[in-house]
Amino acid sequence: MERWEYRTIKFKLKGFSGGILETADFNYELNTLGDQGWELVSCFATNGANGYSREAVAVFKRKK
Repeated sequence: MERWEYRTIKFKLKGFSGGILETADFNYELNTLGDQGWELVSCFATNGANGYSREAVAVFKRKK
């Protein structure tokens, strides 16, 4: 049976109402984790008041 471990990271979004992601920093973190064997399985934004996005959440997995 395959076993997996998971990791979740958050990225703060910028801008007055959120929604602006610093892609250079985001890509650097994704590539760093990929080099360590982590695979991105999901990425989504969380909502604050009035529907603005305040952070992006990325979920990774890799075999144990």
